[in-house]
Amino acid sequence: MIITEPEPEPAAEGALARSQAARRRRVLDATLQLAAEGGFDAVQMRDVAAAADVALGTVYRYFVSKERLLLEAMAEQQADLRAYLDVHPPREATAAARVVSVLRGANRSLREFPDVTAAMVRSFGTAQIENADIVRRVTEIMTAIITSAIHAPERRAATEREVRVARILMQVWLSSLNGWVCGVDGPDRVDDDLAAAAELLLGE
Repeated sequence: MIITEPEPEPAAEGALARSQAARRRRVLDATLQLAAEGGFDAVQMRDVAAAADVALGTVYRYFVSKERLLLEAMAEQQADLRAYLDVHPPREATAAARVVSVLRGANRSLREFPDVTAAMVRSFGTAQIENADIVRRVTEIMTAIITSAIHAPERRAATEREVRVARILMQVWLSSLNGWVCGVDGPDRVDDDLAAAAELLLGE
């Protein structure tokens, strides 16, 4: 006779999912804290585990590398911004002005934690193929943020042209961020590059 394990009770499954989500949250929070204190090099998997009060194996179960940790944190921050803009869309009169307003607001937040921003941008710029899915998610969220700013406050799907424009603006944003965190340009250059690109692509 074959004896099988009983199926978990729904309540038990829910408790397990909440526990796993809580551990994952602690790991991401610890990653951001370490990055804020010392940038990319300060994020070491063993230190993340200690700061999150979880086993090292738990960190690796959720995230294969520190680059993955930082990219997941980047995606979460962008998803939070997208959710906020869904409730509080920009109200400027033109598409270019709305895009600039949204991205300047995002840049202000990034400048508050320059070491975290530098760590995220470095992880994005050196991402390996095993992180292609999270890089794709980051670009898709940023594209959605920009397209929603282009046609806000309308609630509609983005046109093909709007998506193309958003992808170009996203590339300008990432390139300018990289120039800032590498010390090539000052932080204001990011805003200036985006404003110029938005006016050229969306000027009305």
